[in-house]
Amino acid sequence: MMPQLKYNNILCIRPDNLGDLLMSSPAIRALKETFQAKITVLTSSMAAGAAHLIPEIDDVMVCDFPWVKTSTPDESGFLNLIPLLRERNFDLAVVFTVYSQNPLPAVMLAYLSGIPARLAYCRENPYELLTHWVPDEEPYTRIKHQVRRDLDLVAELGASSENELLTIREDQYAQKEALKKTHQAGVDTKRPWLILHAGVSEQKRAYPHNLWIETAKTLINKLNYQVLFTGSAGEKALTDQLAAETGKSSFSLGGCFTLNEFGELIRKSRLVISVNTGTVHLAAAANTPVIVLYALTNPQHAPWKALGQILPFSPPANLESKNEIVKYVCSELLPRNKIVSPADIIEVTELILNGGAQIIKEIPDQLIL
Repeated sequence: MMPQLKYNNILCIRPDNLGDLLMSSPAIRALKETFQAKITVLTSSMAAGAAHLIPEIDDVMVCDFPWVKTSTPDESGFLNLIPLLRERNFDLAVVFTVYSQNPLPAVMLAYLSGIPARLAYCRENPYELLTHWVPDEEPYTRIKHQVRRDLDLVAELGASSENELLTIREDQYAQKEALKKTHQAGVDTKRPWLILHAGVSEQKRAYPHNLWIETAKTLINKLNYQVLFTGSAGEKALTDQLAAETGKSSFSLGGCFTLNEFGELIRKSRLVISVNTGTVHLAAAANTPVIVLYALTNPQHAPWKALGQILPFSPPANLESKNEIVKYVCSELLPRNKIVSPADIIEVTELILNGGAQIIKEIPDQLIL
């Protein structure tokens, strides 16, 4: 589809986590390339760092919205947004959402800010709130990968790009700093290492602690790799405990890196083994193979066009979402009672390290019935 209109100053609203914004980046690129517009992203404090890694983003506005899970909802900042957005004179707002989210609070923000063109998926008819309404068919008719969902949304305006990959800026200085910090932590940077990332934003995605340790010990003793436990500053206690219980050739690097440095550390790693969190999307963007210990909650968030494999497991029943849309997907569309053992992880690790990695499908067969 050829674009019918010209937009020069576009606001993209994606007020979620780091991985969510990374998955929207191919759609943001499509907007940038099609309209040659200035792109501003309105996102959360949790994802703001990722915005600076995405080359197509020109400016970033940060607000922690009360309808998005965050530890710091910003009521005063939210109230001040409308006059700030009016001053910016945006001519298009694009609201990116997961199918289980309600887009209308963000759409209302764009409407009250006087942005003349507004595009979003919406289950209900939003009437005048959206000038470009795309009825949301997910998940009842189909489920798309999040990246495909976002690309299809902007395609409604004729926006497209030949490059649909996730990419992040290369940063040579950040790479040097990451390697320096890694060396200071005791890692032999002349020998290969594997990243193990256990921290989660939601407890239902956590892989059992004792199985992380069993996996790490086998990677060290059988495959002769160093193991780097990574995480945020808030996850340092977790990475310290995992490294202490694993023992020799394992290292705790929780809280050691800026986001730029962490991206470059991933780029230099042979393999990332992680739960389903922003780390796997950084790995996809850095073109580093990844094994995802994938809690069966949201099947549309596999690392996009990444080398590697998905190993799904079922979350504890007491932690399942109360969101009726998510509950429908979990009860009707996802496999049940799936378990991932350390032996499964080691088997796939050996396959990938020996050159057997394949590109992960958009919606992997293991994630859907």
